[in-house]
Amino acid sequence: MEISWHTKTFSLLLLFIFSTLAPSKACHPVDKEALLDFKHKITDDPSKLLLSWTVSSDCCTSWEGVACDASGRVVNVSRPGLVSDNNDFIEDTYMSGTLSPSLGNLSSLQLLDLSNLKDLKGPIPQELGKLSKLTHLFLDTNKLTGSIPITLRYFSQLKKIYLSDNFLSGIVPPSVMKSWTSVSELGLSGNALSGPIPPTIGKLVMVTKLDLHENNFTGSIPTSIGNLRNLKYLDLSENQITGSIPQSIGGLAALELLYVNQNHLTGRIPSSISGLGSMIFCRLSENKLSGSLPPSIGLLSKVQRLILENNKLTGKLPPTVGRLTTLTDIFFSNNYFTGKIPSSFVNLLNLQTLDLSRNRLSGQLPPQLAKLKSLQALDLSYNPLGLVRIPDWFQELRVFQLMLAKTGIEGELPHWLSSSSLSQLDLSSNALTGKLPRWIGNMTRLSFLNLSNNGFHSSIPVEFKNLSLLMDLDIHSNKFSGRLNVIFSKEAQDPLGHFNSIDLSSNMFTGPVDDDIGERPAMASIRSLILSDNKFRGPLPKSVGKLGELQVLKVVNTGLSGTIPVELGDAKELSTILLSKNKLTGAIPEIVLNLKELKQFDVSSNKLRGRIPPHKAIIPASAFKNNPGLCGPPLPPCKRI
Repeated sequence: MEISWHTKTFSLLLLFIFSTLAPSKACHPVDKEALLDFKHKITDDPSKLLLSWTVSSDCCTSWEGVACDASGRVVNVSRPGLVSDNNDFIEDTYMSGTLSPSLGNLSSLQLLDLSNLKDLKGPIPQELGKLSKLTHLFLDTNKLTGSIPITLRYFSQLKKIYLSDNFLSGIVPPSVMKSWTSVSELGLSGNALSGPIPPTIGKLVMVTKLDLHENNFTGSIPTSIGNLRNLKYLDLSENQITGSIPQSIGGLAALELLYVNQNHLTGRIPSSISGLGSMIFCRLSENKLSGSLPPSIGLLSKVQRLILENNKLTGKLPPTVGRLTTLTDIFFSNNYFTGKIPSSFVNLLNLQTLDLSRNRLSGQLPPQLAKLKSLQALDLSYNPLGLVRIPDWFQELRVFQLMLAKTGIEGELPHWLSSSSLSQLDLSSNALTGKLPRWIGNMTRLSFLNLSNNGFHSSIPVEFKNLSLLMDLDIHSNKFSGRLNVIFSKEAQDPLGHFNSIDLSSNMFTGPVDDDIGERPAMASIRSLILSDNKFRGPLPKSVGKLGELQVLKVVNTGLSGTIPVELGDAKELSTILLSKNKLTGAIPEIVLNLKELKQFDVSSNKLRGRIPPHKAIIPASAFKNNPGLCGPPLPPCKRI
């Protein structure tokens, strides 16, 4: 949860205001009437934030959240939904109603904080534009609608304004942006604002924090943004912004955080990015940026996180990245980078995450990377590295996450893995062979294991039961055989180690599925169970219905026989049930076909009989075909005897 930037700063400000202002006159009647009208338009106040606001009391001395100057004029109205007491306990409440236009009559008002009340609705009154002395306006985290009033251009003394997390729509009036030359913090995120970002944004020469993320802004980033020399925080993410990143962005020498991810930006990353010498966090991901990474990126001497994933970047990784010794995280996945990983990366001694997956990198890995002792996660998956074997120097790394899917690895698993501290291991889509070694049971810290799409054979060793932290297992598309009991009876180390997902499909497992599968501790919270394309026999166990969190069940083409257990209807979260190409008999239980969350259902190519129960889910006729005894919608009607 993000508590707005102003929360702590503001508590100090309020203390200052309340301690220094001592009104010598009673509350001005115009101000009192305006506040009472505001209260009148509040329909629900469960925490009684406005209880002290009564006709018979003085608003300057008796009303909570109200402060006045010496002449009795209201200068501060602060009734936010998040309130901290002297013990730093935060009370979270709400207030329902609308904003009264009468608030515009508080002619001396400097601070208005009605943030986090969650249920203030309706428009921002045009009349607020009359508050010419206003310096702080906080209306964020409500349900306000309509557009930003053009009258807010009269806020010539405004320093901080947050309208975030509402339902505001329409454009940001250029004249409003142009007039806020004193604003240091502007938050408009989490709305439905549209149209281009006004070029007049370049007039906000005092702004240090600018948050426009999660709106529907279109057009390009204005070149005038380079004028914001004091800007430290810029978030334009989650919009519909197009065009290229302007060269002028290099003028933001004070910028520490830049988020423009999840837009439609194209073109190259400008070489002027070198001007962002104060940059700490940089996220340009989820765009359509192309071209090579400029070598000048090596001048971002303070950057810690560099997130460029999911773009169309090409060329070789510049060796100058190795100069960024403050880097803790590199996310370059899903681009078109080519060539070798530069040996200069050995200088990144603070690096914790290196994700270069889903590129076109090739060539020998620099063994010097073994010196990256801070590295916790290494993902080189889906690169044509042609590793053949996992280099021995990998055992010198202390990574918790090692992802080497489809990197050309062959042969058996290296024995040194048995003494590693890995929590996540992905070696899928390689050419690994042999048995799953007994020492797999020594990898007791594993929570995620993916060995799918390889050539492993034999049964699962009994030592597998020792993986008491394992939650996600994917070994599909191998030649594993034997019974499943070892997997389902795995130990669980509460509260961890309960399976979240299992995919054992496309192997050679045999025997009936264990009757008590739904009663095994490790299976208690499983959400996805995929057993398709094996050589089972016997029925689908009734105890599967006890898997209360199960959402996906796929047991296709396995030789299952018997009936579909009515108990399956007790697994209330099931959204996908695929049982086609088996030898199931009997009728389809009505309770199963009417599971509330059911979206996908297929029992085709079995030996089922009887009327298809009436159901609300939209299921095609193909899901029931090749069951000669089934009838009724969506199949042809049943014959009357």
